[in-house]
Amino acid sequence: MVNRERAVPGRGGAEGCCPDLLTAPLGEERAAELAKVFKALGDPVRLRLLSMIASRADGEICVCDLTPAFELSQPTISHHLKLLKQAGLIDSERRGTWVYYRLLPQATDRLAALLTRPAGQAPAGPAPAAPAVRAL
Repeated sequence: MVNRERAVPGRGGAEGCCPDLLTAPLGEERAAELAKVFKALGDPVRLRLLSMIASRADGEICVCDLTPAFELSQPTISHHLKLLKQAGLIDSERRGTWVYYRLLPQATDRLAALLTRPAGQAPAGPAPAAPAVRAL
């Protein structure tokens, strides 16, 4: 993701350079960039893959450890990983025949900063009711 929004003193993303979603309207280009990231995160398989990569204590995981966690073919898992990489959420490195994936924390930091309400800002309206949890 490339940040092209103007700086807002005292506020902004993880690097303090960009307004967040709740302090200034997004420009057309920035909205298109963010839509790609949120689209990548909008798939349950990709969200699980990202979580598996991010939760590794050593910061990276081999594709050989990701594939068995899903009832999907290896090419399908590779496609999902490719989309996460194109969205700028992960990076990879080939070592011999295996590819190792790691989270790009600056990307998730920017998303977190984008969605964080400024300190002291009250919610716009009453909080929505929590969805009912069904027993499976």
